Amino acid sequence: MRTALLAASLLAAAPLQAQEAPCGGDFTAFKAALAAEAPTHGVSADTASRFLSGVRQDQAVLKADRAQGVFQMPFVDFSRRLISQSRIDRGRANAREYDSIFTEIEQRYGVSRGVLLAFWAFETDYGAVQGDFNTVNALVTLAHDCRRPGLFRPQVFAAMKLFETGDLDPARTTGAWAGEIGMVQMLPEDIIENGVDGDGDGHVSLKTSAPDALMSGGKMLQSLGWRAGEPWLQEVTIPDTLDWSQTGLETEKPAAEWAALGVQPREGSFADLPASLLLPQGRKGPAFLAYPNYRVYFEWNQSFVYVTTAAYFATRLEGAPVFNAGTPDPGLADGQMKALQQKLQAQGYDVGEVDGILGAKTRSAVRAEQARLGLPADGWPTAELLNSL
Repeated sequence: MRTALLAASLLAAAPLQAQEAPCGGDFTAFKAALAAEAPTHGVSADTASRFLSGVRQDQAVLKADRAQGVFQMPFVDFSRRLISQSRIDRGRANAREYDSIFTEIEQRYGVSRGVLLAFWAFETDYGAVQGDFNTVNALVTLAHDCRRPGLFRPQVFAAMKLFETGDLDPARTTGAWAGEIGMVQMLPEDIIENGVDGDGDGHVSLKTSAPDALMSGGKMLQSLGWRAGEPWLQEVTIPDTLDWSQTGLETEKPAAEWAALGVQPREGSFADLPASLLLPQGRKGPAFLAYPNYRVYFEWNQSFVYVTTAAYFATRLEGAPVFNAGTPDPGLADGQMKALQQKLQAQGYDVGEVDGILGAKTRSAVRAEQARLGLPADGWPTAELLNSL
């Protein structure tokens, strides 16, 4: 193909330190620049040329990247949408079926089975829905797009290495729109660094082998900083007299100090660890203590509502009760949330993208403005706050 020939000609003329392929611009030229750069990443010229020969830009990937509206849902609604009795029942059935694998993961990597079961459920419905996007098209499309090239360019070269070893087929490998592969949706770099042959067949097959996928997920979480034998999230009850400005991920206190302030575990006892008090929908909604392992979730997914839901579901799969939803004040609609983010930006706060999503940065800014205005500083934005700014 013309693309392969162009790539080969550029490779022949490439210096030892090829210039990094810039995002944007002509897609064919971008592929050629990737091919020219590939040898500096340890990928042969022939591999790069064959890998990129049939790659095309996928507009459906770009559309999916810009339309993650599900993360705009509040925690209670989002969690009820993702957590069903069927998912709980199948999760517990999988825990029994793969008991020996989970035991090995717990012994080797220190990751509790509920944690991996929750990811397995949410990412692919226990392997049933792994995505039908062409993986290589997705990765190269997102590397070319200038929104997050720093995340996806390295994944392209990692995918080339998987292709070189026969573990990825550019024409047939499929997965999620963002290039993740397999039952627990791992990017190519993560597969190279953390892939584990859990079933002993000599291959790491994340799409077809649950033991491979689960063991690999456990190793990846350990590599991201998971602390063996420690909890991650615990539902609590809170007093009406609490200083709400101390809630949120920015503040950590020993669990015993939270107890002294009137925070109590809904079940069991507190761990002897530092923790943050999370109020996903403010002081009238659910409340959780988040231990250090909770923060590791953000290395897997950066959405606050996804992370909190996945962490809670992991506890539910291990016997925790349905959370107390409370009676939270009504939140903001999409347009109102974007207007709030714009107002906060105008006052100098870093809220990230104005996307209508109540992420950690927006919550922090909301809490600061609530305190300034004399409102309960619980990080949950309401129409009252929006109208006060």
